[in-house]
Amino acid sequence: MQLNSQAFLYRSNGEVIPVSPLNMKSFTLKELQGFVTGHIEILSLIDGRLMILHEEGKLKSQIKNELATSLASDVLMDGDYIVGDVLVTPYALVD
Repeated sequence: MQLNSQAFLYRSNGEVIPVSPLNMKSFTLKELQGFVTGHIEILSLIDGRLMILHEEGKLKSQIKNELATSLASDVLMDGDYIVGDVLVTPYALVD
């Protein structure tokens, strides 16, 4: 299995968990919102994957996610960072 064919949940505590859509084809909006515990925002990463994060994570004082920030460093503005749990998934797995 290629690295880019698997989705992973990057928790703010540093834990990385492989995840799959319930229907085994693509994630629904409800599933995506469940992973990030709220409304979603989507970042396109340089390698073609998508990072799904909580749209208001910083406003809700979620914890900085060091690993997710590192993964998205090429697409973030200088000094910006990612907070909370995020899902990183191939584009094809998002419905």
